Amino acid sequence: MKEFRCVVESPLGIHARPAALLAQLCVNIRSTVRIVCNGKEANGNNVLEILSLAAKKGDVLDIFVEGPNEEEDLEKIRVIISHDVVAENAQKILKIAFFGTKDYDRIFFSELAKDKGPGAYNCDITYLESRLTEETASLANDYDAVCIFVNDEAPRKVIEKLHKCGVRLILLRCAGFNNVDLQACKEYGIKVARVPAYSPYAVAEHAMAIIQEANRRLHKADRKVRENNFALSGLLGVDLHNKICGVMGTGKIGECFARIAKGYGMSVIGWDAYPNQRLVDEGLLTYVTKDELLEKADLISLHAPLIMGDGGTYHLIDKEAIAKMKDSVMLVNTARGPLIDAEALIDALKKGKFHAVALDVYEGEDENVYTDRSDEALAHSITARLQMFPQLVLTSHQAFFTREAMQAIAVTTMENARNYNEGHDLGAAECKA
Repeated sequence: MKEFRCVVESPLGIHARPAALLAQLCVNIRSTVRIVCNGKEANGNNVLEILSLAAKKGDVLDIFVEGPNEEEDLEKIRVIISHDVVAENAQKILKIAFFGTKDYDRIFFSELAKDKGPGAYNCDITYLESRLTEETASLANDYDAVCIFVNDEAPRKVIEKLHKCGVRLILLRCAGFNNVDLQACKEYGIKVARVPAYSPYAVAEHAMAIIQEANRRLHKADRKVRENNFALSGLLGVDLHNKICGVMGTGKIGECFARIAKGYGMSVIGWDAYPNQRLVDEGLLTYVTKDELLEKADLISLHAPLIMGDGGTYHLIDKEAIAKMKDSVMLVNTARGPLIDAEALIDALKKGKFHAVALDVYEGEDENVYTDRSDEALAHSITARLQMFPQLVLTSHQAFFTREAMQAIAVTTMENARNYNEGHDLGAAECKA
């Protein structure tokens, strides 16, 4: 274990921005970090706990680092703690209209936005429960920016209204941006910034969790036991060990899923428009053609982006693709709903093609995403039809939803807002037409 003691020098103390940067660093290193100040202790990877220390100028911080790369990790922490992060080109307060607000959004964003002054994020956030649509876009009048999520709508007509309202920046608190008309934004001079990555582990772990729930019928088992039914009928699963896992899309999330599958003792094959030779060189997976993956895999996990048009990934899994799969194959989708043709999937489920299907996203989910419809009938919807199948598990677009991911989304979004407000380049976060 390594220990580092320092005195807080910043006039604002350990305020929101250095706390956020420190927490994100600690999430991404292998060492465990503890911070002690005035008798209180915080985990280094939790921005809310760091802020609860209320470390002021002149306070002493004791930082404990334990792990395989202690010296290297300690030096990274020392740089953030010792450096007074100040604004190089301080601007006015950026006014942000925050659409589709949920209680969990406020937890992180409110803490990061409350500080004002040199080095702070300098944002005022107005939280709106409404989604951004053509009907609600006028709520952004006199705001500099809007902050939206995957279920908000920003086609050309909405962009035109935002422009009239004076909006100059769209902050996406997600990685995907297919719900934003980037060409219209370019024409109207509106910048668009996203969160390129937050927690690939969150999504990959959720994918494995729900496909195992479907495989081992855990959703059925739980209901049976709650009704004092301890019979095993209808609960038969299969071993993943020595099976073949096919990963379609081998970016950060696909790589994480491949490692999890490897840990189960599976052989991993991959398909990607841009193969990553590093994954081959370290023996994680072998690349094959799309048809070969469909034909060989016992479990198929989708991690590709949604790309429309010829040669794209829209309906990557269609009737023809399903026909090439093994009987009793397992399929999981935590990427984008339209990667799978829902009608083709339902037809194949009726015919008993799949042993297990797990969907966190699916075609036709839009009206349901993050909405409580427990008092409504979902008759004739794709959701209701999917729910008929005992070998299928549905979750509510929640694969990303971990504390670490929510923290990363808030931190990166606020960094994007700050960079724009201070005239800095948005870098990899900027979405361009």
